[in-house]
Amino acid sequence: MARAKALTPAERSDIAKRAAVNRWNKDLPAAIYTGEIEIGDARLSCAVLENGIRVLTQSDMMRALGRSRQAKGRGFYDADVNLPAFLTAKNLKPFIPNELYVTSSQIEFRLPSGQKAFGYRAEMLPQVCEVYLKARDADGLTHNQEHIARQADILMRGLATVGIVALVDEATGYQRDRAADALAKILEKFIAKELQPWVPTFPDMFYEELFRLRGLDFPRETVKRPQYFGHLTNDIIYERLAPGIKDELRNTTPKLPSGRRKHHMHRKLTPEMGHPKLREHLASVTTIMRLSSNYEEFKRNLDKIHPRYGDTIPMDFGDKGL
Repeated sequence: MARAKALTPAERSDIAKRAAVNRWNKDLPAAIYTGEIEIGDARLSCAVLENGIRVLTQSDMMRALGRSRQAKGRGFYDADVNLPAFLTAKNLKPFIPNELYVTSSQIEFRLPSGQKAFGYRAEMLPQVCEVYLKARDADGLTHNQEHIARQADILMRGLATVGIVALVDEATGYQRDRAADALAKILEKFIAKELQPWVPTFPDMFYEELFRLRGLDFPRETVKRPQYFGHLTNDIIYERLAPGIKDELRNTTPKLPSGRRKHHMHRKLTPEMGHPKLREHLASVTTIMRLSSNYEEFKRNLDKIHPRYGDTIPMDFGDKGL
């Protein structure tokens, strides 16, 4: 009471306004994970909301696109209420896909501090980059927009729709709590139906162990692997999975002029029988890998537990024989 009496009318009014703002903000979706990601020279604040939506803050989205002006409030034009200001230029309209009108709506959310913030869905960033790059390719940009296209080009080298989601989840720590197949489900939306079985098949641990057993460092920055790994995979997996399966997969998976297969052979396996058996075999093989000190020991163990179809299993009768 003594403190309240000591406050001036202006101070009491300010406290009341802040309390009212906090009450209003409680109705907004809360950011349950927050963090920062680095893309090129830009540091972007990001968050995962309690409804599962990943967002980049409005001001950082502008900065990532090379816009010097800070976003202020709802920067929309009356002509396109669902588009932010950096997409409302008339020359960009022919290059804006319909789905961007949905994902580009501004999102208000509540920070852990209780403050209100403005942002956009994280997957909108590569979509906006695509708009500027398509406009550039069609010679449809103004001189003042060319620097944004250059920035978009840089961003797209390290971004994809799935990639930005993964970056946000990693930066915020959300990847520890999300469903194990969350990224695979997102990826499924962007690949052909007949190639979907590729999504969850070969785990990273399989290749980590294969690199270790071959005495090689596992390259976390690239998916490239030594070309002879294909021959090892044929031996370790397909020649031991089922009788005749390697030859059948080879016959149904065409080769490119370079000599490489057009698709990974396991994409041709049926989801009803082939893929469950493949995943089961992979899990067993990976366990054998982890229990082996080197490739020679691994092959001995593998030949005992999963011999190639058509091979004679070596029998150990000890010193006495039969």
